[in-house]
Amino acid sequence: MNEQSQPPSGGSGAASKVLFALVVLLLAATGYLFYEINQTKADIAQMHDSLLDEISKIHETTAVTSQTSRRSVESLKAEVNAARQQASQLAGQARLDADKHAEELAARLEKEQQQQAQRVAAVSSEVSNVKEQTTAVNSRVSEVSTDVGNVKTDVAATRSELEKTIATLKATQGDLGVQSGLIATNGKELAALRALGERNYTEFKLGKTKGPQRVGDIAVFLKKTDPKKNRYTIDVIADDKRVEKKDKGVNEPVQFIVSRASQPYELIVNEVRKDMIVGYLAAPKVQIPRN
Repeated sequence: MNEQSQPPSGGSGAASKVLFALVVLLLAATGYLFYEINQTKADIAQMHDSLLDEISKIHETTAVTSQTSRRSVESLKAEVNAARQQASQLAGQARLDADKHAEELAARLEKEQQQQAQRVAAVSSEVSNVKEQTTAVNSRVSEVSTDVGNVKTDVAATRSELEKTIATLKATQGDLGVQSGLIATNGKELAALRALGERNYTEFKLGKTKGPQRVGDIAVFLKKTDPKKNRYTIDVIADDKRVEKKDKGVNEPVQFIVSRASQPYELIVNEVRKDMIVGYLAAPKVQIPRN
């Protein structure tokens, strides 16, 4: 059966389009990532300000508490001194009563001093905890800044790697005389084409069988392989039609027309083994459903 033909279509600038699309995707992903990082930095800054306010309030409370306790202690000291002075001037039972009162005041003074020391210790512990939280927040801010730097480095490295990969891809004319898209010769290059997202790619590894094998939405029947010359012959079954593709070479775009697609399908064989071929099928994404 004769192969179908299709008028050549323009394929110039394919590599530039691929590179441009990949750069746009990279910029979009990078923008979203920077947005997330900026949100995190804003949350951390708000937490930092809140902690500073809390420390300020604790200091104010501590100052008021300390002042009140100091006045109470000073008042008790004055009462103790007055009581002891009065006791020294009395005699007999009156002196005993005055001494007892002085001891009670001294006990109250000691208890008040202990309570004040406990309050100061508690406030100091709370301030220490807040300072630790502030240190942790500052450390997180530093980590976020480092993450931003790493993201910039990763984006630059990814862009450079994609540019190198795209530079290795080539476009050639298919066996129907139609200008092919970019051709991938290995898994890394195929991943770059997938990232572009212009076509659907289906990888295959086909051996010799008694009947056709499914590849994507078509079927392929492997008839012959010649590993020494990197040549092969297959039948392509699509739209209930069977077309022979005879004596094709490695990385040669084997094109065929499918009624539901405006552009040709392309079958690329990257490796020819004994009774086996390895490669991928590139199908247009925009297709017309069958009635």
